[in-house]
Amino acid sequence: MTTVRPSAVALAALQATLLALTLGQGAARAQGAGIFQGADLALGQKLMAEHQCATCHARKVGGDGSAIYRPAGRINTAGYLRGMVEQCNSELNLQLFPEEVTAIAAVLNRDHYRFK
Repeated sequence: MTTVRPSAVALAALQATLLALTLGQGAARAQGAGIFQGADLALGQKLMAEHQCATCHARKVGGDGSAIYRPAGRINTAGYLRGMVEQCNSELNLQLFPEEVTAIAAVLNRDHYRFK
C-alpha cells in the first residue's frame, strides 16, 4: 500500500488558510462587521472584476455563481467571511494585500451577507 503525502506547498497553503480563518473568527467576535469599517468598496469591486470572482464561482456552483454565497451554516460571521476571501487569495495565489482582501469581503458583506 502506498502512502500519499501532501506536498510542502499544499501544507503551507492549508496552514495559511486555517490561520486566516482562525484569525478572522477571532476578529469577528471582537469587532463584528466593524472589521470592514473604512474598507475601500470601489477597490473591492474593481478587484472582484479583475480577478473574475463571479466566473470562478459560476464554475464551482453553476448558474451565475451567486449560490456560493451564504451556504447553509457555513459563513456566519464577518470574520469568517473575510477568512473565506483570504482562502481564495491563498488558493488561487492572487497575491492580494490584507487591505485588498478586506475590501473584497466588505463588498460581499454589503451585497450578500449584511453582518451588523
